Amino acid sequence: MSGAPGRYGLALDVTDDLEAQAAAAEELGYSAIWVAGGQLASLEPLPRILRATTRIAVAPGIIPLDLHGPPEIAALYAEAERIAPGRLVVGIGGPQRLRTGALAAVEHALDELDAVAAAPRARRLLAALGPRKLDLARDRFGGAITLLVDPGYTRWARERLGEAPTLAVQQMVVLDEDPGAARAAARGPLGFLSTVGGYAAAFRRMGFDDREIRDLDDRLVDTVVAWGGADAVAARMRAQEAAGADHVVVSPVPTADGPGAFEIVERLAPALLTCA
Repeated sequence: MSGAPGRYGLALDVTDDLEAQAAAAEELGYSAIWVAGGQLASLEPLPRILRATTRIAVAPGIIPLDLHGPPEIAALYAEAERIAPGRLVVGIGGPQRLRTGALAAVEHALDELDAVAAAPRARRLLAALGPRKLDLARDRFGGAITLLVDPGYTRWARERLGEAPTLAVQQMVVLDEDPGAARAAARGPLGFLSTVGGYAAAFRRMGFDDREIRDLDDRLVDTVVAWGGADAVAARMRAQEAAGADHVVVSPVPTADGPGAFEIVERLAPALLTCA
């Protein structure tokens, strides 16, 4: 596969229902299935999804290099090409444990992958929020993956990347029209992610101050999370596309009393995929 993995993807949790949900997502019309890096202590879920489906793209979002090095990525790519040629998109993230030298570590990993012809440039994407990582995504990857950004940031990232590279935007989604319930649900994952340096820096680029980031201010939540009914969420996904995203991923966040994660993507499909 070259270029963007279709218009709209979804993030799946690794559960006992993984294969059944993957097959159902393909039938719903989504073009790619993503698995969060936090659920990839093993890379084994990715071949499971490939075997359970027939045409949908599959992508780790992302493989953290401090957990899985180039030999493991090369082995995964080789297995994917055996069982489902052309369908694996390799999402890679820099080592989170390195305070310095993360970009150099990514480039070294790419050198190793290129030496064995694994995960060629068109089939790999880099998790990239800041300008230096976006530049690396442009120069040595097929494109970039972003998360927790608004359409304005997407527009800036597209300008930084240029026209050709793929820009995949992971959009956190809460399918609930109650502002309090939606924001409370979103603050769960945001509470952790906002402490990660790259995300906090991106929030500052979007105009948020330290207090707003620390308190997960309503304005911040409303800016980076798509919440509301299916039509409102679909409109936000399309706004990301209009701002320059080639591919937008539904990353569902359930509320306490609302539908589960997979039910969210099922309910969203008619509003999102009818014209996709």
